Amino acid sequence: MSDTNAIGLHQGSASDLAAKLNELLANYQIFYMNVRGYHWNVKGPNFFELHEKFEEFYTDLLVKVDEVAERILTLGHKPVHAYSDYTTLSRIQEDKDVHDGEACVRGVLSGFQTLIEFQREILSVASDADDEGTASQISDYIREQEKTVWMLGAYLG
Repeated sequence: MSDTNAIGLHQGSASDLAAKLNELLANYQIFYMNVRGYHWNVKGPNFFELHEKFEEFYTDLLVKVDEVAERILTLGHKPVHAYSDYTTLSRIQEDKDVHDGEACVRGVLSGFQTLIEFQREILSVASDADDEGTASQISDYIREQEKTVWMLGAYLG
């Protein structure tokens, strides 16, 4: 039996990465639902611009949910797919009954900051495992989200 998987990564490293990516998947799923809730429930003078921006964010988050799940499969493992698993694994907590525009933006900002911090951990694990595929994917996410954090901070003043 080989100690590497189908894409040439050490089985143990792939397993460790898949576990981390399942945690990331959980964070993306919870964050997606939070942002979807902000989109549905936001009120206030900036309703129109925030409603549209939140839709942009949750659409992108949904794409990343699929990409992360597919990366887990590429590593030879199964993505978690039960919401109960997501709430257990996620560092991002459900944000309920938020409708104030500024509070919604702060929730989005906090979610992206949490993702960036956790993705940096994954990037380190992927680099140590010589997993360029995961490292590249995560690096791209971090770059995009750092800019978003800057923009949300500027929005909040």
